[in-house]
Amino acid sequence: MKLILVRHGQTRWNIEKRVQGISDIELCNRGLAQAGNLALALSREKIEAICSSPLKRALQTARTINGFHRLPIEEDQNLIELNQGDFEGLTFPEIIKNHGGFLTQWMADPASVVMPNGESLEQLQKRTWTSVERILAHGKNTVIVSHSFAISTILCKIQGIDLRFIRQLHVDLASRTAIQFTGGKSRILFMNDIEYLKGCEKIED
Repeated sequence: MKLILVRHGQTRWNIEKRVQGISDIELCNRGLAQAGNLALALSREKIEAICSSPLKRALQTARTINGFHRLPIEEDQNLIELNQGDFEGLTFPEIIKNHGGFLTQWMADPASVVMPNGESLEQLQKRTWTSVERILAHGKNTVIVSHSFAISTILCKIQGIDLRFIRQLHVDLASRTAIQFTGGKSRILFMNDIEYLKGCEKIED
């Protein structure tokens, strides 16, 4: 079976470089265009199931993809983004100014910290992987639409990468990553593909 991991399209908070986490932010105009190009790129894939984070930005992306497949979309709470607690809605300069000590620790070893009034990467990986295991058990070619940290923790698990090194992975907006599972073994077919997004940068919000 094939698993395709998709990150949602752009939001205004992405443009403003605000921490989104579990905040429920919609796609902006460019994000909608990205979702459209992504959907076209996936239109010829043999997709048998679509699972999505219920947050608006992910669900809008999933519904756009589903325009070519007409499948029931399963909303899965386990696929929502890392709960970033007190940092939700803040810009990076605001975090640096007011939470510099925490940010230093996060940069040194992101797996060792828990977001203030939020989650740790370990907690995030545990819940996302619960969903991945369930999906793999069904054996259907599945698109998972989720978020940056959520997808990165899944990829760390698949590749055996310690969460301390999660920043080695990069998951772009509206990107797709495909993994083939055969006989209990996994093989990454392509990672963080965004070739189909050319031209979307010209869309204004």
